[in-house]
Amino acid sequence: MARFLALGLIALPLIEIAIFIKVGQTIGLWPTLALVIGAALLGGLLLRQQGLSVLGQLRSNVDRGQMPGRTIADAMMIGVAALFLVLPGFLSDVVALALLLPPVRGWIYAALASRVTVVETSSFRHTSGQAGPRLGGEGSIDLDQDDYRPR
Repeated sequence: MARFLALGLIALPLIEIAIFIKVGQTIGLWPTLALVIGAALLGGLLLRQQGLSVLGQLRSNVDRGQMPGRTIADAMMIGVAALFLVLPGFLSDVVALALLLPPVRGWIYAALASRVTVVETSSFRHTSGQAGPRLGGEGSIDLDQDDYRPR
């Protein structure tokens, strides 16, 4: 897995540079820069809108006592989209803008959720009304400072 990550970190900038060169040759320098800046601005607007929507869904899920798994996954994908929007390049912008679309996030979530098993646990603790453990009761040994020696 580490090899694929290292290969991806090397390949991504090379692919981005190649795309920049091809787009620049096709439409020119200024339109290429305008596309990159426009994609970043559009992505920022979509990021704000989708991020606020996901935060509202997360609040409502928690208020209703539901597991917010889908909402947390959406928040993570929006965070990854924000990271890709910060990176300059057309490929990263296309991936980021795709991650900001709810149907794409739904498809990715469905693909990942089919491979994951969620186990819910709950615990119950009964207290007898006493605060803290019993001190000085039956079975306890009181030590003076002289009786205790650290190892």
